[in-house]
Amino acid sequence: MRLKDRAAIVTGSGRGIGAATARRLAEEGARITVTDINEEACEQTAAAICEAGGDAIAVPCDITNRQQVEEMVQKTADTFGQVHILVNNAGVIRDNLVHKMTDDDWDTVMNVHLKGAFYASRAAQRFMVPQRYGKIVNFSSTSALGNRGQLNYATAKAGIQGFTKTLAIELGKFNINVNAVAPGFIETDMTRATAERIGISFEELKKAAAERSLLGRTGKPRDIANAVLFLVSEESSFITGQVLYVRGGI
Repeated sequence: MRLKDRAAIVTGSGRGIGAATARRLAEEGARITVTDINEEACEQTAAAICEAGGDAIAVPCDITNRQQVEEMVQKTADTFGQVHILVNNAGVIRDNLVHKMTDDDWDTVMNVHLKGAFYASRAAQRFMVPQRYGKIVNFSSTSALGNRGQLNYATAKAGIQGFTKTLAIELGKFNINVNAVAPGFIETDMTRATAERIGISFEELKKAAAERSLLGRTGKPRDIANAVLFLVSEESSFITGQVLYVRGGI
């Protein structure tokens, strides 16, 4: 119970890595705000946590809407008494080569990843600073190093790394740790969509990713959830401003 009675927000936790992270933190005693733009998925994750003996509320939220984000964070504080942990996981992809990428493709990805992380972090730190305690984990990606067909996504994820390091500088004096995880290939609906985009089966894509990994396998959502757990626990209290690549080696 490393997170007993900690109040945690996990954005984009209706499914995939976000849902796995919400469940993992709940297993360690955290009280979870499950938030996602998909109301049904949001409620399903929260219900699963509660059925397993955890404590969770579902708060549907468009992470690109400042008012909704601030209301979601306030509801967390009202329900659980405080905000201790924020995991900025919410993300989307709109993959295309540069000559085919639309303005909407670009803006949607930037808004969800960067504006969303900014809105949520700004709202959460208003509670974390007075209590002189907080843990913020942002989601970058190995795509931040460059990835064909993901000009928007790679740019956003590289931006998250700068965002993380700067936020760590600003909030460190208030005993708030800010770090990022950068997943490699993880088996999710998002990577399944990537397979469809490039015209191969998901099994083929997984096989190719496993062959590139030093461990000879692809990642699962729980692999990332375990990394997040470490970064929001007291075991990482002297770590801040870092980007942890969770990719199985390459």
